[in-house]
Amino acid sequence: MTTVFLCAGDVSGEQHAAALVNAMRERLPEASFVGLGGPHMEKAGVELVVHQHDIAVGGLVEVLGDVGRIASAWRRLRRVLREDRPDLVVLVDAPDFNIPLARTAHKLGLPILYYISPQVWAWRRGRIAKIARRVDRMAVIFPFEVEVYAGTGLPVEFVGHPLLDRLRPFLEGHPAGECRAALGMETGPWLALLPGSRRNEVRDTLPLQLAVARAVHARNARVRFAVGVAPSIPRETIDAKVREAALPPQLDLRVFEGRTHEVIRACDAALAKPGTVTVEIAVLGTPVVVAARAHPLTAFLMRRLVKVPSFTMPNLIAGETVIPEFLQEEALPDAIAEALLERLQGPVRAEQESALARVRERLGHGGAADRTADLAVEMIHRAAAP
Repeated sequence: MTTVFLCAGDVSGEQHAAALVNAMRERLPEASFVGLGGPHMEKAGVELVVHQHDIAVGGLVEVLGDVGRIASAWRRLRRVLREDRPDLVVLVDAPDFNIPLARTAHKLGLPILYYISPQVWAWRRGRIAKIARRVDRMAVIFPFEVEVYAGTGLPVEFVGHPLLDRLRPFLEGHPAGECRAALGMETGPWLALLPGSRRNEVRDTLPLQLAVARAVHARNARVRFAVGVAPSIPRETIDAKVREAALPPQLDLRVFEGRTHEVIRACDAALAKPGTVTVEIAVLGTPVVVAARAHPLTAFLMRRLVKVPSFTMPNLIAGETVIPEFLQEEALPDAIAEALLERLQGPVRAEQESALARVRERLGHGGAADRTADLAVEMIHRAAAP
């Protein structure tokens, strides 16, 4: 029986990996799948050796407090590679976890497909050569990433962005009003608060977002707030932060677990941290502001290591500032509140909606999981050939 090992260490990558598993099952119905993931991969039939909530942490400094748990997870995955010797290893983004894992798989002589390139074009470009040495094939989701690996000898193919397929139902069959009704949300205006999918992100970002909610409420008491909670974050973590914020009792704030895309679609505007969620918001077309605070040392290092003009992916895709950023000392609740209120109606809202539509057009036309599944099956058959 064909065995495929997958490693997806964060929420967005795990959802893309689940779609890939479903596409591969259509081509290899008898295959088994094992590895690291979350609820979507589990639902797709992947046997989870490690659950992603065991390693749901990010940041250069913040990860230090979770080294023991992450090392334990890594040892379990390496054991599976050595003992089961899968027919294909599929690594999904998460470079700090997957690039070292690729070294183990490469030494074992296992074929490796890397789906969703790490953002090596933004920082730590030395990883490009390392990936090229350890990986057999790369499937990238941004068209400019093909050129990043030029001259390395690594076969790279642009497969399109998987979000276009995942979010198509919300664009074609779930208008904002329908999503709002499904969530039990009355007429607006509504602002989405999206604090992230890692524990340290929620710890650092949600208090800021709740302070912004307070500032917005002080200016317009009609605005209501919906917190979109990722599956990797326990509900009690959110509830504790909300209690600590001691918001005015008149402020209407509701928490929705595992329904982030419906929340984004239902709301009139969104407040998000930098990350994949900004691409999701761009695809869904909801006006948005980005704001975040990280550990001071993490911020210090990132500003010196990252070689891009923006931390917000739609800005990089567009080549211009489509989404305003408020980071670290600039992340002031009053300023963020003003930017959000401008996006509830009027010319600023219309201008950003047009810009987000242009970003969406640059991401391709869908079909990423199917194209990547074809690459994966080809690699499995090639490895099995005498």
